[in-house]
Amino acid sequence: MQKKVGKTSLIMSLVSEEFPDLVPYRAEEITIPADVTPERVPTHIVDYSEAEQTDEQLFQEISKANVICIVYSVNNKKSIEKVTSHWIPLITENTDKDSRVPLILVGNKSDLVEHSSMETVLPIMNQYSEIETCVECSAKNLKNISELFYYAQKAVLHPTGPLYCPEKKDMKPLCVKALARIFKVSDLDNDGILNDNELNFFQRTCFNTPLEHQALEDVKNVVRKNLIDGVHDNGLTLKGFLFLHMLFIQRGRHETTWTVLRRFGYDDDLELNQDYLFPPLKVPPDCTTELNYNAYLFLQSVFDKHDKDRDCALSPEELEDLFDVFPYMPWGADVNNTVCTNERGWITYQGYLSQWTLTTYLDVQRCLEYLGYLGYSIIAEQESQADGITVTRDKKIDLQKKQTQRSVFRCNVFGEVGSGKSGFLQAFLGRNLSRQKTIKEEHRSYYAISTTYVYGQEKYLLLHEVFPDFDYLSDSDLACDVVCLVYDASNPYSFEYCAKVFKQYFMDSKTPCMMIAAKSDLPEVKQMYGCSPLEFCRRHKMPPPQSFTCNTAGDPSREIYTKLTTMAMYPYVSRHSCNTFIHKLSSLIYHARLRCMCTCNRCTFCLCQNFLNSELLQTVRAKFYAVMKSVEKSLEIHHHLCVFLLNRHVSQADRKSATFWLRASVGATVFAVLGVAMYRVLLKSR
Repeated sequence: MQKKVGKTSLIMSLVSEEFPDLVPYRAEEITIPADVTPERVPTHIVDYSEAEQTDEQLFQEISKANVICIVYSVNNKKSIEKVTSHWIPLITENTDKDSRVPLILVGNKSDLVEHSSMETVLPIMNQYSEIETCVECSAKNLKNISELFYYAQKAVLHPTGPLYCPEKKDMKPLCVKALARIFKVSDLDNDGILNDNELNFFQRTCFNTPLEHQALEDVKNVVRKNLIDGVHDNGLTLKGFLFLHMLFIQRGRHETTWTVLRRFGYDDDLELNQDYLFPPLKVPPDCTTELNYNAYLFLQSVFDKHDKDRDCALSPEELEDLFDVFPYMPWGADVNNTVCTNERGWITYQGYLSQWTLTTYLDVQRCLEYLGYLGYSIIAEQESQADGITVTRDKKIDLQKKQTQRSVFRCNVFGEVGSGKSGFLQAFLGRNLSRQKTIKEEHRSYYAISTTYVYGQEKYLLLHEVFPDFDYLSDSDLACDVVCLVYDASNPYSFEYCAKVFKQYFMDSKTPCMMIAAKSDLPEVKQMYGCSPLEFCRRHKMPPPQSFTCNTAGDPSREIYTKLTTMAMYPYVSRHSCNTFIHKLSSLIYHARLRCMCTCNRCTFCLCQNFLNSELLQTVRAKFYAVMKSVEKSLEIHHHLCVFLLNRHVSQADRKSATFWLRASVGATVFAVLGVAMYRVLLKSR
């Protein structure tokens, strides 16, 4: 940058590979292509001339620069002094303090002297941490010309500043923190050392090549000679791992450390890159997000390596150790009341996977972030965390095809304050009333998630307690797979809220609903509503109210939760089919002109109303519900047989033929059973 120090000659010698006879005031801006540079990045070189350019132009170029080379003449002491008296202060004043620009000191005209200027320059380098390195060269002899620009590239791509403090001769705290996380992620068995297999996996992950056995031993021997506790049980400890990287930096090989840091997602400020933590994932409307098989395998391995006492639960210390690679503690005390825990209140293996499933379902971006902290893409050898997520198909398609591949189903729980909603959620996690009383109000959770089994298939049921504000129910309060309406059977005014919610929001929807008569251990009272809960359910084609209590000595019954999951999985069986059947049955009986208890016998309206409320139809409906259970089992058998045929790789024609006859047999069974039931009821009514 200084006048008459040969900076323009350096640029022209690099381009033409010979010293120019005629040197202009300023060289034209040039770009060196990526394929001819060691770092494989294009390099744009800008020259500055005091004779041709103003200070304003200089300031603009400084603000745009990624690296600045300050050239001085090794045979001119004044030019060396000007580095600290003029150029470094000027650059500092015109650059942002937060975005430090690396500097390279370039001593030109080394061909004119026999001594080195390094002794003079070294104190300057120690004084200013932004100076990356110093190189002596000669434009005339072409000495170190290409090396000069290589160091300039290196200063941008692999800066020393964020990694190392020259004054303290030690790595900076942020660098130590990042490398400690990398060590912990790479320590696959969590024993505090990197054994040969883990070191090879680390080497292959970062540099695409394993280390030979002798090379591994040489690395460990270097650490042994310099550090007492750097190697333990023939494995590299965290101290040894950090020592190796400090050695790389001190020997000018900080690109090695940067390669490791960037592979594990760090940017130039040693913060995890946003692109790493939040890879793109498109989730269309009416679709949900679930963890896939590979993600569950990874999370299982994380649990296993931190469950040191092998009790299938994570103690507070083990949980803290697991989340040590996070910048903050992601799970609060409410998680212990959201998933299953053991008798000591520690999250069990099932509860651990349930919480991950809940996070994926409710906030997939947060799940991606968490998987990034754990190093999912590196350890599972995937492109990104998004590869661990399954986006389910639109729910409308599931309804059309009458089948679903989803494994997580959401149940929104409605009810007045004091109706027993919270007890219903906690009972799902196996907690009776006495255990629920120990939960602190500030640790209360409005979610509960665990597994249920429907026809032998493991599914997750997510219960969400909706705040009982009737006038302010949001779309998220209404979006679910099944609705649970809870009322207090011992409170005469509790049912009215459930009836209003159903009529206002769910009466015309396709979402299946179930009524829960909570606190059934207390004396049941008549509900102060236009009709009884049982009659209400009959009118609206819902299953009868289910009695429920969590005031038991042992764990509450889980049967009701299995019913809810089944309704969520088969909404077309639970409600739509029932409505269609009743409608067709009513039409059939009307057209057969069956007599009723009506006095006129000619009034169509009266005839239909009396029939719909008659004991005959109620009996047929009860028979129908019993038959529907057997139908569901038949459908399940049909589904498993179809899967069996697909797995046997039968031909397309045979598969279609077998499917047709299976459907025909199921249909014939349904109509035969219904026919016999109707015949018996009609015969009895006569």
